[in-house]
Amino acid sequence: MSADIAAGATVAEALNAALKKRLAEASIVLPKGPLRFVPQAELPEGEAYEAFIYRTAAVPTRDNLHDLLNGLMWLHWPLLKAGLNAGHSVALARMGGAVGPVRGALRDALTVVDENAALLRAPAPLCDALARRDWQTVFVSLRPLWAQARLQLIGHALMEKLQQPRKPICAHVLLQPLPTEQLPAEDWPDAALDLALLERKPFVPLPVLGVPGWWPANQSPEFYADTQVFRPLPSAQTR
Repeated sequence: MSADIAAGATVAEALNAALKKRLAEASIVLPKGPLRFVPQAELPEGEAYEAFIYRTAAVPTRDNLHDLLNGLMWLHWPLLKAGLNAGHSVALARMGGAVGPVRGALRDALTVVDENAALLRAPAPLCDALARRDWQTVFVSLRPLWAQARLQLIGHALMEKLQQPRKPICAHVLLQPLPTEQLPAEDWPDAALDLALLERKPFVPLPVLGVPGWWPANQSPEFYADTQVFRPLPSAQTR
């Protein structure tokens, strides 16, 4: 794909070429037809981006890294992306189909998942400590438990930010304590699509460079003493 773009293809063209190659494995079909990528200019003025995708099965795509990563997520996790898009359709239908000044809790949560979320499947003590933002327990005392954890990034904006890693970069994490029913790897992210749960915004912040093995400096416990990044849970939430 990078060779196509280097040769002058637009991001939409490169993604469509990759999609065509992928069809040998399995097609990606949305409610209104096979998935395709189109130039951003095809999105009509005044129509919500998500509504256009649901109506046409076409993803408006600009020539930048953000939209390239978004397209790659469509190719890699099509059920997840289609589910998020269907969720937006549900939310828009609740609002009469009109795009208003307020997006609403569900659309906001779906956007957070799409742009900046990660899924963490980990032993329950690790999840509990993370929910309490007990960083020393999460990353120092319970550090060996990370060997049993799996962290899956799904937000394409999060991936874009990590192209220039900075300590404060945080993911909005959805926790899945172990033991759980073991889902096939290709199905795991679909667990993020509980709309009723997402509407309650159950996200937990995770500074991703703190994850063991993700950044050399975090081998020292002092890395986690930075309270501007590893912030305690607000007192109002600890009562």
